[in-house]
Amino acid sequence: MTEREKAQKGYLYDANYDPEIIEEETRCADLCYEFNQCRPSDTKKQKELLTKILGSMKENPVITAPFYCDYGFNISIGKNFYTNHNVTILDGAKVTFGDNVFIAPNCVFSTAGHAIDSEQRSRGLEIALPITVGDNVWIGTNVSVLPGVTIGNNTIIGAGSVVNKNIPEGVIAAGNPCKVIRKITEEDKKKYPVWE
Repeated sequence: MTEREKAQKGYLYDANYDPEIIEEETRCADLCYEFNQCRPSDTKKQKELLTKILGSMKENPVITAPFYCDYGFNISIGKNFYTNHNVTILDGAKVTFGDNVFIAPNCVFSTAGHAIDSEQRSRGLEIALPITVGDNVWIGTNVSVLPGVTIGNNTIIGAGSVVNKNIPEGVIAAGNPCKVIRKITEEDKKKYPVWE
């Protein structure tokens, strides 16, 4: 079994010294570098590069540079996906985003966890667990989403949160560790003034 296959099956794998892994990371780093050097107005070139970086992408993506990921091919984004500046996705395992996901600046989605045993860790062994973000999710500034987490549809993750456990749909959650604060209700439509 290759190191990449081990990663996809949830086993410890050699993320630091395996030639295939290093080649895949280098390819993605070069593409991210090229994407991050694009003029903001050159949306055609950005889309062309995103097609090469990401595993799958639906219509109307907006990814604001700088953007970083490890492999890219493990990332799937739904329609109307938006990230602000400086989003990092460590995609040793699958990272799936639904439709209408908004991500604020300086967020990290990390499928990667290092071995707890120091000998295994020094040999470059890691674990990768998938991350899933549902439809209509808003993730605030400086949020870290950790390995194996699922965030439900229509949920808001507050700024500065560390999401280390699954978060259900239709809630506002925040904190370190991130916890559900309350459900989102019809009253929330009245929170901000609407121009009629």
